[in-house]
Amino acid sequence: MGQIVDIGRRIELVPMDSYFHDIAIALYQQQTTIGPSFLVHTYSRIEDVSQRIQFVVDAMQTLGGMELTESRLLRFPCGTDHQLACKRVFLEACKSDPMQLVESRPDTIFDKKANCDMTVLSYGNGRYQVTANGDESGKERRVSAITGGLIKLGDMITVDEKNSDQVVFPCGCSHDALVGLLLVRAPNVRAVAREQQMTASRGVLSSPSQQE
Repeated sequence: MGQIVDIGRRIELVPMDSYFHDIAIALYQQQTTIGPSFLVHTYSRIEDVSQRIQFVVDAMQTLGGMELTESRLLRFPCGTDHQLACKRVFLEACKSDPMQLVESRPDTIFDKKANCDMTVLSYGNGRYQVTANGDESGKERRVSAITGGLIKLGDMITVDEKNSDQVVFPCGCSHDALVGLLLVRAPNVRAVAREQQMTASRGVLSSPSQQE
């Protein structure tokens, strides 16, 4: 009789991986002796599937600034789970083209609605400020929207009422690569929410007896 292994609690799922035979890939969270850790897992036994999983793991390290534990699990260097942000890192890693070099995202994006560049400045200790260049009207509103997007996507918090354009990670540690990744999605949080709902409604992660 086979032994049942507890791989943790599933927190995110890609039901059909468009880059590898439409397999299902999931992200699991475990509580280890060194804190919250994450496992990228699939039940598929398709040839070379381990290479696909390794690509996703490597991409998460690059895109989210995560690191590998001795047990080959992923974690954030600060030791906090940052679960909501980690789920976004996982989804973006699965979307990354394996034929292209995966690179961390820049700290600047062009915002179409404000018609100017938006940059996130790092002040250390997990504190960041959203800034906009140019004199276009409405940029303050877009700065506020993007700041709110970072809060929703990364479980960040506002510094104080006087600095509404600044946010901070509760852990007090900097996560520059992670913020760069979240910045890309921050201007349109509603679209992100719709995408997550659609993903959650499609498919399940099947056991080996059900998935080839």
